[in-house]
Formats: sequence, structure tokens, C-alpha cells
Amino acid sequence: MTLLDRLQSPADLRTMSAAERTQLAQEIRDFLISTCSVTGGHIGAGLGVVELTIALHTAFETPRDQLVWDVGHQGYPHKVLTGRKDQMHTLRQEGGISGFLKRTESPYDTFGAGHAATSISAALGMAAGRDLRGEDFKVVAIIGDGSLGSGLAYEALNNAGAMDRDFIVVLNDNEMSIAPNVGAMHKYLTSVQRNPIYNRLRSAIGDWADHATGVFKDAGTLVRRWEESVKAFLTPGVLFEELGFRYFGPIDGHDIGQMVETFEAMKGFNGPRLVHVITQKGRGFPAGEHGEKWHALPPGHDPATGKLLKAATGNPNYTAVFGTALAELMTAHPQVAAITAAMPSGTGIGTVAKAHPTRTFDVGIAEGHAVTFAAGLATQGAKPVVAIYSTFLQRGYDNIVHDVAIQSLPVVFAMDRAGLVGEDGETHAGLYDIAYMLAVPHMTVTAPKDGAELVGLLKTAIAHEAGPFCVRYPRDVAPDLVPAAAEVRAVPPASWEVLRRGERVAVLAVGTMVREAMRAAERLAADGLEVTVVNCRYLKPYDEATLASLVASHEQIVVVEEGTVINGFGAFMASVIAALAPDVRVHTLGVPDRIVYAASRTRQLAQCGIDADGIARAVRAAAESGALAG
Repeated sequence: MTLLDRLQSPADLRTMSAAERTQLAQEIRDFLISTCSVTGGHIGAGLGVVELTIALHTAFETPRDQLVWDVGHQGYPHKVLTGRKDQMHTLRQEGGISGFLKRTESPYDTFGAGHAATSISAALGMAAGRDLRGEDFKVVAIIGDGSLGSGLAYEALNNAGAMDRDFIVVLNDNEMSIAPNVGAMHKYLTSVQRNPIYNRLRSAIGDWADHATGVFKDAGTLVRRWEESVKAFLTPGVLFEELGFRYFGPIDGHDIGQMVETFEAMKGFNGPRLVHVITQKGRGFPAGEHGEKWHALPPGHDPATGKLLKAATGNPNYTAVFGTALAELMTAHPQVAAITAAMPSGTGIGTVAKAHPTRTFDVGIAEGHAVTFAAGLATQGAKPVVAIYSTFLQRGYDNIVHDVAIQSLPVVFAMDRAGLVGEDGETHAGLYDIAYMLAVPHMTVTAPKDGAELVGLLKTAIAHEAGPFCVRYPRDVAPDLVPAAAEVRAVPPASWEVLRRGERVAVLAVGTMVREAMRAAERLAADGLEVTVVNCRYLKPYDEATLASLVASHEQIVVVEEGTVINGFGAFMASVIAALAPDVRVHTLGVPDRIVYAASRTRQLAQCGIDADGIARAVRAAAESGALAG
């Protein structure tokens, strides 16, 4: 039986020898590589923090002492050590364990997180709550260096230094977020790792000062103070110490003994302190250097190479369609610039960067900054295209309103992963962008039915000058083969497309729901019920002429969207139609007012009643009784 098989809880770590902990680290790494080759998942970050996770659970009395992990990508070894090893085969599956941290899953998951840079803020709040209750446990935030590109991290550091609470921040410095880190903070942190003069000098001074005797003993204290002054010039610690933190490090994030010793010492101090550890993301992956592509891997890959065991043969996904088209369009339109927030490959901007490096900007994990940076570009005659996942763009909403919309600047928002996202689960679902973008003045809101229409809308967006323009598209394979961008026509503004004509009931379908609505219409036709299906590719401004024609010739309108029912397109259309034709009944189909948990995207659509079967049931009920089936 292996050490990993014998381990029941983190308490067992505290009875192990140093050699056993080192062996356990290798067993965990092997287990994660094997498991994730079947389930898929964000393996890179987890492989980098195996030793760090062991050290934290050894030095601190978890779950009484509370570990607050940033993002959740780092959390796989933590899950294995906290009683979930035998559930890891269900990772990111329906009914299985989450790919992120989740408070309802384990008492060791003290704070849920799927977005970056939440850990310091949350840990500080937890420390304040502890103090209000008169308790004395430790709180430790573990934040990746990539998350230090997010403004939220600095807001928390600033507040923590002033508040002077007893808590610890562990900075996991691996030079990566998803793509290699960018920005001044990255350069600042890595400078110390490449400064051998400082490392040799500090070691020599420390040995002499600690062992000085006789008349040199007092001098040793002075030398220590001088050494701390030198550190201010040669290490990143000065920034954190100026913010009110006591800085320790950098230390080797793969040396369990050194980390345990350091964390044990930290427990004897009070006030905010920061431990800087150096790790390697993707450490131990058999294919060698991690690189950006090892950040997350799909199910069914070869653990030795990271390659899919069964090659994909279908159409490209929407992300690839977008990236290829934007790269082509930027050749024809020299004023266009592309912006990503630390996700060049995830958003398709990596393709753009290769073709147009001087007009492509990666701003790091800083979505709000990305939006305002784009607004600044737009004031100078540029046409910025900001490619950000729908769920992450929520973090820049104030910037969208304040910096773009109020000034009516022509910024294009390409919202990838809009709608349900399958195995990535609830933290990554892009369900709210229809509701939040419809509320923004001057915003054009669109959703393509397929890849070619995505390209056509992108062409229209680039030509659009009357304020911001957004395009939402899913985490899915495009249902069509897309020609070169030059061969695709721009989509006329504020235009809908009637794809099928019927009687009594008209289905207004948005984006991904067009295909499902057409399938539903075919099934209904087989039963003798012919319905109208409309591709509502423009949600705002909508096609007033087509809508007026529909309400004049139909008794029932069913609106279908892959977004929230509350405050969504259906709610918008209901208010418009009530004014136009009060006798026409409007029914809305979309994602209900609840959290949708991880499952395949197909299953999620069915659970929400917005696949072809669900739409057919709803339309049939509307036609037969004038009310939607519950």
C-alpha cells in the first residue's frame, strides 16, 4: 500500500518523516497526471504546488487553521490530501467534485473561487471575522503571481497593511498565470530569482551574523540590519514591506522541509506577513516543459505527451473561428487592435498576436483595466476588439458603463464562453451578459447562430462607430464550415432573419438557440404544427419591422435564449410586445433563476429545458393551451 493510499487526512502528514513527505509528493504528482489524463482538468497549476500543499497542511492545523486558495486551479493536491482522492475520477463531471474550490464540498475548502485574485480579500475578511468572535486560528491566503496583475489583489494588500490583522499571504511565484505573465510586477518578482550576487551575499552575511561571538556579537545585529537594507534594493520584499507586510523569502517551493520550517516560524509572528515561494508550474509532467498548452487538458489525453488519444475531426470551435477571422480582418483594417486579459490562447488572440504583434495587447489578469485601456485606444482613432470570457468580463462592468458607454466609444467586446460552459461549472458560466449588456446605454448586443454569422457580425462591429458593440458566442464547435473572412458578408445592422414560416406561434431564438429551435420546429412539423422560427441575431437594437410583422400575424411568441430568464432578452421582448400588441402572449425560455452545476453542455441545456426537446415541449404547450408547461 502506498503512502497516498494510507493517508486519511492532513493530520497524517504531521506524523510522517521528511523522506515520507517527499515520497508522498511524487505519489500525488503521479496520481494527478494519471487521473487528469482521463477526466481532463487544470493540471498545470496543481502539479506546481504539490510540495507547497503538503507543507501548508503539515505546518498548519487544518481545517481549524484556514487555507484560502486563489482561483482553484491550484486546488487539486489540496483535494487529494483532504479526503477526496477516491472521488477525483469524478472531477468536473455531473454529480462529481468541482474543478475549483467549493465550500459545500469540504470543510477544508474555506472559500470558493473560480476567478483570480480573491484570496487575499477573502482571507482578510475571515481574519477580521475571527477577531470579532475572539478566536485565535490562523488564516493563510495562497495567491499565484499571475493574480497579482489583478487590481483586487492590490486593494486587499493595501487594506491588509493598514488593518494590521494577524494573517499570512503565500505568494506562489511560478512566472505563469495561463500564458506567461506580463507586466512590471512579473519583472519585479523574477529579478530576485536571477540575482546570484544577492543570494550568495545574503547567505554569507546570515551565517556570519548568526554565529558571531564575543565583541562581534553586537556587530552581528548591526550587520543583520544592514542586510535588511540591502534586501530592499535587491528583492521584491520592499514593495510588500512598504505596504505593511513582513516579507520572507524567496524560498524553494519544492523543498518541503524548508517550507514547513518557514511556516512554523510564521505562526510565531503577528500582523500581516508574506512568504514568497518559487515553484514550477506543470512540474513533473512527462512531456517536459509545461508551456501554456499544459495549463488545462481535455479528457482522454496521453499523460506522456498531452495529446488527445482520439483526434478531433469536426469543425473548428467558435474561438478558433473568431481568432482566424480577426487576424484576417486586422490585415485589411490597420486601425483595429486586439486586447486579451492573460488568455491569448483561450480567446483566440494568440492567432492574432502571431499575425499582428504590435497591435495585440495582453494586459494580464486585469479585465477592468483591459476595458478602460481599450477606451483610451478608441479616443485615439483605434478600433479595439476586447476578447474576454463572458464570466470574466463581469469584473469590468463598471468600466464598460463608465469608461466606454457613457462616452459612446466604439469598442468591440468579443464575449467568448457565453452561455453554459459544461464541465467548467458555475464559476465560469457566461449566463449574465445578455442581461448586463442590454442595460448599457449605446450598446449594440448581438449573438450569431453559427461561425459564418460570427464573422459577419465581427465585420459589422469593426465598421460600427456609434458606440460600443458586443458579440456573444459559446464554448462549442461551430455548426458550419466557415469561409475566409473576405468571403463573408457583414450582417446588416438591427436585422433579424426569418428562417421558417408557420402559424400561430413564432419562436424568437438567440444565437445558439437558433439551431435548437429549428430542430424543435422540424419535430413539431412532423406532428402537424408549423411554427415560425426567427434568428434574432441583434438583441439591441432589435428588428422593429420584423417584430411588428410577427406580432400582427401570430398569437403566441416564444423567446429562447441561452442566458438568464430574469432580465434577459425574453423579458425585454415581453415589455416591447406588451406595448405593441397587448393580446399577444409572450413566453420566455432560458436559464432559470438557480445555479447550474458542472455537467456536459448537452446535459445542461436539457436540464434548463432549452434543447430541441425542451423547446418543442414549450411551443406545443403554448399552442395547445396558451401557457407554457411547467
